[in-house]
Amino acid sequence: MASHIIAQAQAYLPNIPLTMVSQGAEALVFTTTTHPCLPVSEQTDTTYIIKYRPSKPYRHPKLDAQITKHRTISEAKIMHKLGQLGIRVPRLVAVDAPKGIIWMHFVGKLLANGEMSSLKNWLWYLERVSAPGSATDAGTARILTQVGREIGRLHMHDIVHGDLTTSNILLEQPHTDMNDTDWEPVLIDYGLGSYSGLPEDKAVDLYVLERALLSTHPVFSEKYNAWVLEGYALGHAEVGGKLGGKKCTETLRRLDEVRMRGRKRSLLG
Repeated sequence: MASHIIAQAQAYLPNIPLTMVSQGAEALVFTTTTHPCLPVSEQTDTTYIIKYRPSKPYRHPKLDAQITKHRTISEAKIMHKLGQLGIRVPRLVAVDAPKGIIWMHFVGKLLANGEMSSLKNWLWYLERVSAPGSATDAGTARILTQVGREIGRLHMHDIVHGDLTTSNILLEQPHTDMNDTDWEPVLIDYGLGSYSGLPEDKAVDLYVLERALLSTHPVFSEKYNAWVLEGYALGHAEVGGKLGGKKCTETLRRLDEVRMRGRKRSLLG
């Protein structure tokens, strides 16, 4: 099935070399060094990301085309808006909504094993390979606080991510002279993103990340989440001052309720 989808993407992007880096339920992600608008003589070695939403055979073709177009446009608009607000997201290059294609600048770092420098991979490395104690040192605290800060800024502008997992948070080095520990988080994949001012929706965003940390990093998840929530409060205060603090309190209060519902569902199966 994957080969068929890749062939479909390649048919939409003729003469564009594609290297697949990930495949999810909704989309495939490729890298390429070809800019969609520049002539051959002006192409560089810059790396770009192409996100492709394939058609879903179980949906009626007309409905499928409408959903693909709508979700692609919605994701591109959210990314553009966040870029204008100064929140770290991949910069858009081009969008072909009817074909479900978003072309953007590459963020993060491609590791030697072909995987992306996601927060999940980075934390796994600290927990399993790096020096003892590095998973809970000041550098790790700084990164996770920054993650929370970015989410807080996102929510202060009434934008909900919709799929906050440690795989959808990439780490990059904005400056080439930075040390290997000087990473900055970038929230990616706004395919399920939406606009909402409701504390409930924002609390669910936080709960999804909390559960992701628990499932993939169970030993240190409590500490990781505490750092995220510290940064979350900082992001609110940075954008909204006292109003931001009030909104943060409302969301965290609702988060407690969401947790209770989650525990009840677990108990009831």
